Amino acid sequence: MRETEKSNAYRTADFFAVYVRGRVIDIGCGDDPITATAEGFDREQGDANEILKYRSAESYDCVYSSHCLEHMNDPPKALAQWWLLLRPGGYMVVAVPHEDLYEQGYWPSLFNRDHKATFRMGGGTSWSPVSFDIYRLMTSLRGAEIISAEVQDRGYDHSLRGSGRMHPKFLRKLGRWLVRTKRTSRFVERPAGLCLRMLAALGCPIDQTQGAALAQIQIVARKRP
Repeated sequence: MRETEKSNAYRTADFFAVYVRGRVIDIGCGDDPITATAEGFDREQGDANEILKYRSAESYDCVYSSHCLEHMNDPPKALAQWWLLLRPGGYMVVAVPHEDLYEQGYWPSLFNRDHKATFRMGGGTSWSPVSFDIYRLMTSLRGAEIISAEVQDRGYDHSLRGSGRMHPKFLRKLGRWLVRTKRTSRFVERPAGLCLRMLAALGCPIDQTQGAALAQIQIVARKRP
């Protein structure tokens, strides 16, 4: 799903005026950039794991990335490189899937096999063998001042979260179809919702991000001058 587009629906004008200004790079944007004028950096432009090979340090006022860091081979190393792109006084905005809301206790990821890491915010241990505390990663960046850090779960029904038990693939596909159908047709919203609750009662994991739900952590950090 277009996670930036969904997130932008909740972002204020001040968010863009303060954080997403000047020269902006959107890492991993695909066809869903943070703004129409942002410079997109995706596979066509190079390897985001080694972005300093393609873009110069301290050349951007805003570095934005949504649902890309989990695809990196070494998330801490990639994030550190992204941070170096930022000019002093600039802002980095990073959004990643919340491991409990998205992966729901399953690894490898059931919903995106290209995910190489999961993310939590705060707390101690994790069920995931590849979990990173995104807040800790961001605070470890040199000169980072955390402006905001929040779990964003708008539209997410916590009663539909999976139990961590495996279920037949066809049930997960059915859940995915029901979420999409519920989102696109108000005539089947209620019956689709009832079917989803039946799947949830069986413990079947459901990818609610196929609909309008957010299941992410967003952190905004400023690079001190």
